[in-house]
Amino acid sequence: MNPYIKALRAPFLAGSLVPVIIGTCLAFTVGYFSLYNFFLAMLGVASLHLAANLLNDYYDARGSDPINLRVTPYSGGSRVIQDGDLRATTVLGMSILFLALALVSAVFLIRAGRLLVVPLGILGIFAGWSYSAPPLQLMSRGWGEAIIFFAFGPLVTMGAYYVNTGLLSLESFAIGFPQGFLITGVIWINQFPDYQADREAGKKNLVVRLGPAISRCLYCLIMILSFISVILLVGLFEMHYLIMLAFISFPMALHAMGIVWREYLSRDNLIPAQALTVQIIITQGLLLSFGLFLSRLIYV
Repeated sequence: MNPYIKALRAPFLAGSLVPVIIGTCLAFTVGYFSLYNFFLAMLGVASLHLAANLLNDYYDARGSDPINLRVTPYSGGSRVIQDGDLRATTVLGMSILFLALALVSAVFLIRAGRLLVVPLGILGIFAGWSYSAPPLQLMSRGWGEAIIFFAFGPLVTMGAYYVNTGLLSLESFAIGFPQGFLITGVIWINQFPDYQADREAGKKNLVVRLGPAISRCLYCLIMILSFISVILLVGLFEMHYLIMLAFISFPMALHAMGIVWREYLSRDNLIPAQALTVQIIITQGLLLSFGLFLSRLIYV
């Protein structure tokens, strides 16, 4: 694979682009949709996500990645720096390029009258920077999981809803919770193979702090909370019952939880659960979006 493509870790874009689709579908339910703004939102969010991936590789190249011997296709970084495919400065330059691309999309949205993309974008940039970069490096302080939850869940759905409607709403924030839990699940499960290297490098994420045995229980809880939050969206926010279509993906979650429960100490045997967790993000999110879309058609 081309090292520039490999460095992007593009498959993980599902964690940010699916919430854009969800927020857009919520806007559609109240009669708003702009293809132009939707495209700019996808471009901006994707650019911020890719910049965050690259920054993470850049700073981990000085931390846990060089001593990580339990790399999987889903964890341990892209390895382009460790393998000598790209210089660290090249990876940093790529991240700056994508940050600039996100800025360009924000400028066009501002010209379309969406002025609040400025603070929303700043929050997104802060999340990506503070997760990996010193002096904060929240990923090493036990706060990385929380910032990922909000940055790739509620913040994205609310932003996507805003660029389509010009409005902010509590519902658009809340509907990001299921995806927030799932992207946290991705980060969480990927920390199991990295556990030894992270601990030796002083990268004290929550799996390192709590230990793998307790963390496998919390992975299961995170996945379950993703689906419970869908129920709460119907019960507390009176969203249409059709978003419960998201539960079609629940057997996938059960399968992933079973693998993690049994194989949490095995690098190779954990890989199917890592893959499933990413697949659940896509499947659950698209099913939830489809439920929103159908609910609008019912009332037209």
